[in-house]
Amino acid sequence: MTEPRIHHTADVSPGASIGPGSSIWHHAQVRERAVIGPGCIIGKGVYVGADVRIGASCKVQNYSCIYEGNTLEDGVFIGPEVVLTNDRYPRAINPDGTLKAASDWELSGSLIRYGAAVGARSVVLPGLTIGRWALVAAGSVVTRDVPDYALVAGNPARQVGWACVCARPLDPRLSCPGCGRRYRLAAEGPGRLEPLPVSESP
Repeated sequence: MTEPRIHHTADVSPGASIGPGSSIWHHAQVRERAVIGPGCIIGKGVYVGADVRIGASCKVQNYSCIYEGNTLEDGVFIGPEVVLTNDRYPRAINPDGTLKAASDWELSGSLIRYGAAVGARSVVLPGLTIGRWALVAAGSVVTRDVPDYALVAGNPARQVGWACVCARPLDPRLSCPGCGRRYRLAAEGPGRLEPLPVSESP
């Protein structure tokens, strides 16, 4: 891969690590010790907090905020103006009126797992896991963990179906009307989905 492409208006800390082939666009800010893997696209005006981990081949769209403590595995899509928060009990000041310092709050980031997508203007509350290939609909407020392949929507976000790896909703037979992939409920536990082996697909 080629060297990372960093727009001249972007503010990238010398202490950040940007993988080969990644692009950091206009007015984005990448803080110290953040790690962005190879082949990523970080859009205009994106904020990537200190110590954030972003895997390979991720897309973070314009004006999204990924605050300290959050982790994106490989292949994650973050839509425009998404906010990944990190403070479950936010206050600007302590009970005595003094301004909160870094030592006065508990960091609680979320994990966005492989292939998951978070739609535009969604908010993810702290300390959650969004599962592999899950799909969060635009404008959702995620307040609890999201299973693998789950399609969630609303405020608070609730599961409304299942999503294929191609992002289309599955039909009631757990088949994808777009690409034809088929799935089944996992035998290991309720509320879990798994793809059918290729030999069992049409």
